[in-house]
Amino acid sequence: MATVDVTVRGAGVFGLSVAWACLRLGATVRVIDPNGVGSGASGGIVGALAPHVPEQWNPKKAFQLDSLLMAESWWGDVDAAGGLSSGYGRTGRLQPIADDAALMLANTRIAGAVTHWQDRAIWEVIQAPSAFAPKSPTGLYIHDTLTARLHPAQGCAALAAAILAHGGEVMAEAPDQGAVVWATGWQGLELLSNQHTRMVGAGIKGQAVLLDFDARTAPQLFVDGLHIIPHADGTTAIGSTTEREFDDPTSTDTQCDALIAKARTAVPALHDAREICRWAGVRPRTRTRAPMLGAHPVRTGEFIANGGFKIGFGMAPLAAEKLAELVLTGNNTIPAYFDPLASL
Repeated sequence: MATVDVTVRGAGVFGLSVAWACLRLGATVRVIDPNGVGSGASGGIVGALAPHVPEQWNPKKAFQLDSLLMAESWWGDVDAAGGLSSGYGRTGRLQPIADDAALMLANTRIAGAVTHWQDRAIWEVIQAPSAFAPKSPTGLYIHDTLTARLHPAQGCAALAAAILAHGGEVMAEAPDQGAVVWATGWQGLELLSNQHTRMVGAGIKGQAVLLDFDARTAPQLFVDGLHIIPHADGTTAIGSTTEREFDDPTSTDTQCDALIAKARTAVPALHDAREICRWAGVRPRTRTRAPMLGAHPVRTGEFIANGGFKIGFGMAPLAAEKLAELVLTGNNTIPAYFDPLASL
C-alpha cells in the first residue's frame, strides 16, 4: 500500500493486536519490526491467560476480567481471518491447596468471585480434579473457569496472518506514516528510562520448557509458582523463571532443569515426558506493574502499548480495542490506571 493510516512499531502481542483492532475499524495499517513477528517475549511457549485473584478489586483486575471474557470470540475471529490457530482454549485452572490457611483464603475468595465475576466464571474448591492434576497436601484444589490458555508464538503468527489477509502489512522496516503506535517491549521501556530521571520499566527474563505430553483438554495447573500449560497441539509447557539480572536475553541454562524437576515432582504423569525444546525471552515490566496504554509520554502526538508483564496476552484483546479507538477517533475510554504518565 502506498500510504497507511496507522504505523505500529513492534510485532509482539500488543503491537499485532492493536494493528488488528485498527484494521477492523477500517484503517490501513503497517506493522514494523526488524526482528520479525513474535521475536521477543511474545514468541514464547507458556501462554497462561490467568486472572488475578478476585479480591482487593481495582481497575487493572476489572479490565483484565473484561478482556479475558471477550478473548474466546476475539481470538476465534483472529483464527478465522488468517487461517492459523492461536491455540486458544478456556480450559480453566487447578491449584493445589497446601494447608488449612490456604483453604481458608481460597474459600474467602469464592465470595469475591461471586461479587466481581458474577455468573460469568466460577472460583471454587473441589475434591475431585481431572486425571491431569498436581499432588495436593490437603486433597483439595482451587478450580476456576475463567483461566484460558494460548500458545504465544502461535498466537502472534495467527495475528500476523489475519492482518495480512485483511490487507495490512507486516515488514522489517519502513518509514512511519499516519498515527504511530510504539509497542517495542522491554527495549522500549529501557529507552524511556534512559530519557527520564528514574526507572520507567525494565526487562525480566524468563525461561521455559516444552514437553511432549498430550493433555490438551485438561485444565492448566499452577503449583508453587510454576505454570503447567497443556496446549491444543498436544504439547505441555512449563515455566517460567523470573530473572532480573541477565547477560543473554535468549540463552537457557540449568534453571530449565530445575523447572522440569519441579514439574515432574508436582505432576507424576510428566515423569517420562520427552523434552521438545527450551525457550528464553525478556518480558517488559513497568515500574507500576500496570501496562502503559495511551498517548506516548515522550513522543508528542504518538501512542504507546507496552508493559504487559505476565498478563500481556490476557490483556491484549481489550487493550487493543481501546487503544485503536483512541488512535482512530480520539475517544479515550482507557482507564486512568493505565495512563503512561503514571509510570514516569
